[in-house]
Amino acid sequence: MTREPAFRPHRVVVLALDGLLPFELGIPHRIFGQPKDASGRHLYEVLTCSVRPPGPVETEADFAVHVPHGPEALATADTVVVPASYELGPVFEQGVLSDDLAAAFAHIRPGTRLASICTGVYVLAATGRLDGRPATTHWAEAEHFQRLFPRIKVDANVLFIDDGDVLTSAGVAAGIDLCLHMVRRDHGTAVANDVARRMVVPPHRDGGQAQYIHRPVPDPQLATTTAARSWALGRLHEPIQLRDMAEQEAMSVRTFTRRFREEVGVSPGQWLARQRVERARHLLESTDLSIDQVARDSGFGTAQSMRQHLQAALGVTPTVYRRTFRTGAVDGAGAAMAGLRR
Repeated sequence: MTREPAFRPHRVVVLALDGLLPFELGIPHRIFGQPKDASGRHLYEVLTCSVRPPGPVETEADFAVHVPHGPEALATADTVVVPASYELGPVFEQGVLSDDLAAAFAHIRPGTRLASICTGVYVLAATGRLDGRPATTHWAEAEHFQRLFPRIKVDANVLFIDDGDVLTSAGVAAGIDLCLHMVRRDHGTAVANDVARRMVVPPHRDGGQAQYIHRPVPDPQLATTTAARSWALGRLHEPIQLRDMAEQEAMSVRTFTRRFREEVGVSPGQWLARQRVERARHLLESTDLSIDQVARDSGFGTAQSMRQHLQAALGVTPTVYRRTFRTGAVDGAGAAMAGLRR
């Protein structure tokens, strides 16, 4: 008789650095601390460590936090998250790791998933693990980050970037988007949506951080594209033309396209494709509809079209995605999905 492998939650280790932002430090604990399997077992275990032995770590607020683990905890991590800090020292100034940071990162095992929130990306970049790869950070630091690390492909317009074993996010609240995305990638849309509902946050925000970059204030009399987006979301299963969306706002196609990109950060076509991918994911996970029917209900029309979009967005086919997330066994699903994406 074959014995089932012992259950072990995915361990997330959060690296707390002096000058950290308390809000960002709490994001991984809040999000990864909630998901459970059908037996009520936590799917993640979250630990906090510093580059020093256990003790106080200064924050950018008027209090310190007691961190119970030293850098050795990084050796036990399946995922390491580096939140932002206002005291990165030589990392921020010269793009090199301090001695204590270098010693801490030496504990991390090969293959460990790495993630950063906001300027925590400077730490990942200084290790050289982002060279030649895409990354993002807070839009206000994007130019400085690019100058300091010219080998990195910086995209300041997105909320986060998933590059397989390394993920980076924009400022502050984008860390919520990133952590929810990792839960969604590990265990599917239903689990991530449940966490989002409990936190009273959207499970997936539209657009990127381009919409938050400071620009001259627009004429308050100008209409937004909110009604068009709401109209389209109720008709994802139907063919939707750009002119149809523009008509909902009584704009020309050219004006609507420009306004949409300003507000959402992506083109109407990109946004619509993303919403249809999310609709397809939900149907693949939560229904027994055929692949052809899911394609029709998502607005892709054909299974081939849906396959191309899911392959581009997720790195897997609809059949493989369904097999990964419709088994009901969440153990190992994240590893399966991560392996398929590489």
